Parts: sequence; structure tokens; C-alpha cells
Amino acid sequence: MVKQRVLVWVCLFTGWVTASCSKQQASQTAAPSQTAQTAAPASRPNIVVFIGDDLGATDIGPYGNKVVQTPNLDKLAKESMLFTRTFAGSPTCGPSRSTLMTGLMPFRHGAHGNHSGVKKGTKSLVQYLQPLGYKVVIAGKYHIGPEDVFAFERISKTNVPEPGFEGKSGLNWDLNMEPVDTWLSQQPKDQPFLLIVADHSPHVIWPEKSRYNPQTIDIPSIHVDTKDTRKSRVRYYEDITKMDGNVGKLLKSLDQHNLAQNTMLVFTADQGPQFPFAKWSLYDYGIQTPMLIRWPGQVKPNTRTGALVSQADLLPTFMEIAGGTAPANIDGQSFLSVLKGQKDTHHEQVFASHTGDRLMNRSPSRMLRTTRYKYILNLAPENVYHTHMDKAKDHDGGREYWDSWVAKAKTDQHAAAVLQRYHQHPKEELYDLQADPKETKNIAADPQHAKLLAGFRTQLAAWRQQQGDQETGPEVIKDEPQQKGQKPVAPYVFLD
Repeated sequence: MVKQRVLVWVCLFTGWVTASCSKQQASQTAAPSQTAQTAAPASRPNIVVFIGDDLGATDIGPYGNKVVQTPNLDKLAKESMLFTRTFAGSPTCGPSRSTLMTGLMPFRHGAHGNHSGVKKGTKSLVQYLQPLGYKVVIAGKYHIGPEDVFAFERISKTNVPEPGFEGKSGLNWDLNMEPVDTWLSQQPKDQPFLLIVADHSPHVIWPEKSRYNPQTIDIPSIHVDTKDTRKSRVRYYEDITKMDGNVGKLLKSLDQHNLAQNTMLVFTADQGPQFPFAKWSLYDYGIQTPMLIRWPGQVKPNTRTGALVSQADLLPTFMEIAGGTAPANIDGQSFLSVLKGQKDTHHEQVFASHTGDRLMNRSPSRMLRTTRYKYILNLAPENVYHTHMDKAKDHDGGREYWDSWVAKAKTDQHAAAVLQRYHQHPKEELYDLQADPKETKNIAADPQHAKLLAGFRTQLAAWRQQQGDQETGPEVIKDEPQQKGQKPVAPYVFLD
């Protein structure tokens, strides 16, 4: 199933989508850089990571949402440890996924701009786990590169166009779980594996029809409540419930094939949804990710931790579980002691960076976050902040509701304030998340916090130096725009 495959190259630049296809043999793209050692004993757990796409942590039942229907995640949470402070390395798909899979933050792995590839010689889960005897496999969305770094075995036929979009899929992709179930049924019990199941939901484009009622849907106070916003919100929730269904299929497969008891299951997402103050921003709605971890006999079920964790920490945690030792020169640090209940703290602060989408979204920023405070440095405060939500007109990730926000802002004070905050980002932002969890009151200019602010400036500057981040403004585009038929370095999906 995974030996032959065709890569579908999907390029996303300046809000436009192009696709071309080319065929390759698996041996050309998936050869591991190191030879796997003898198969590990059965006592070594399998590791399965389910990644939601553009999902707000607070938009699922386990994190307190009372409207959205996520019965499978609700069930999983009762069997898991729930992390309340997990953060992506970037609020953008490619950079975030690269951080999760390399243990390196964006400027160290190199793919800090969306749709770009990591640096030559970078190691990923593949090169770290295969020598420990693990089979390392992916199903669903890819959006990482180059392939020699992310040389996963691939479960074919897991990326399928949504019905009605055959031959013109664009962003209309579905995760097909049937091949995942078949693959799981074929795994020998003495061969441990790490499997990533990457969904396409709830990334736009959201389903047209929704079971949710626009009249009773919840609208975040940081947004503008209009008829069109409600229409988009119910579509987004529908896609979350669709994703939850895939989680349910995975849980069923693990049970049916007698794999659940010896499998660590991680549920997370790459970043927040395509709404303002979420994706492409360093506010919590964009950078905080859900994380549920179920590991029978090892992780106490139905527990919560406020430990401050970065997704870069997943790789070294997996390595320790697999019996290896993570290299000292990566950014992530194992949090196995938190999983074991031996500690309830991890980092004192976590960091994140945002570059942009090449010629779109040219407002780079950096973040330092503690359990209580958030510091954001905007490198181009002179730029009016724009993203696909207010600029791109080729899909519904803003096109559907944005004009109604602009119209309402002409007469409504709250709407006008929301648009002002969206478009104008000051050089520095400081938030007391205990007093202001929605991050609407910037206290950077408050003299009472001058010492705190100075300390955060120093810490962020030191981190940026350590990361090799010397950027002073928007990303410099060094190459020509993607040409039709040219392979992108980070293909969106793969098919056969």
C-alpha cells in the first residue's frame, strides 16, 4: 500500500491554489538516512499522533465548549491527561508541523515561512525513531519538506477529494480512515510504530451544510457578531464534528485490532482556526493547541496539567519512551515526568515565531509566554496587518463574513475596535492572561509593568540570538514565485 505512490503537489501562494502531479517510486523518496535496528520488544509502546488542522483549543468539548459536538474527544479526554498550556512553534501550518516533527523551533529548522522546507541535513521523527526500531508512518495531510527529511512511509489513499471536487480539489480534501484501519490490522505485535494521522478538518474550506443553528451558536467576544459570522461559525463547527468522527474511527480501529493497550495516543492540532486573532497570530487562540494523551497503565486517566509545554517537546518525549536519548542540540525537552505524574511543571516560558505566507501576510512577530503573561514583539508595526481572511477571495476563510464586519464597523463601536486591533499591531504587546484572558488590554505602556517588560525583552532577544533569528522585518523572498508544474518543497498532500 505504501510502496508505490504519486505525490500531488499543491502550492499555496498569495491566496491562490495550483496543483500538479508527478509519479515517483517510494525508494526515491522514502529511504531512511539510517538503517533501523532490530525490532523493539512488544513492551515498547506504539505511538499514534492525531493532528487536527486549524483547530482552536477552546473549540472542542474537553476544553469547555458547550455548543460543539465532539463525543469521541470527550470520551478520549476521560481516558487521558489533558494539557491546558500547550503551544505550537508557529501559528501557521508548515512551520508548526515542522517543529512538532523535528523538535526544533522554526528558525532553527529553517521552514519559518509557510510552504517552505527545512534546512538540509535536518533530522525528523523518521531519522530519530527508525534507529530505535520503530516503523514511522504518516496518513493524511503532509505539508512538510523536503522529502528526504520527512521520509515517512505513507499510507496510500488516505487523502481523497471531497465529493464534488474530484479533479479540482484545491483545499477540498478529506481524510480517508479506511486505509488506516487496514494498515493497523496488518501490524505485527513485535514491531512498534509511530503513526501520524493528519486530518484536513477543520481547515477551510468548511462544509456548506451544518447541523448547528446559527441563531444559537456562540460567537467569541473578540469577533464581530453578524449573520455572516454565524453562518461561517456553524460551518467551522460542522468541520470540527467531522474531524471528531475520524478520531472515533481511529479509537475503534485501535480497539478492534487489540492495539489500544500498548499504544500512546496523542491528540493535538497544528494551530488555531482561520478567524481573526487566531491563525497567523500569536494570540492564544492562534498559538495554543489542544493536547490529550492516553497511555494505558502509564498516564493516569481523566487528569489535567497546567505544565507549560511546546510542541517541540513531543519528539524528545517520544524518543525517551522509545528507549532512546534525545540530542542535546534540539529545542524540545521531554515531558515524560509530567505524563508519569512525577511533576506538574515543565518550562518557565515558551516561545513562538510567525513569518507569513511569502507575499501574503507580511507582519512578522515573535512571542514569549509564561503561565501568566504574554509578550509579543511585532517586527513590522508600520505594516497594516492583512491575512487571507480579509484579502483572499478564492475561498471562504474570511470571504464569507469579512465584508459584514467592515459594514458593521461603520456604525458599531465594538466592531470598529475589533477591526482596529486586527489591522494595527503596535511594536510591543504585553498581556496579563490572568486578568485579561482574551488579550484585549495591552499593558506594555503601563509603568507598573516596566520591569517585567524589560525582562521579557531581554529573554526574547537572547532566544532570538540563540535561534539565529536576525530578521528585522518581513521575510525577504529570495526566489521566484512557484511556476506551474514545478514541485513545491513542501507538498500539501500525497496520493496514489
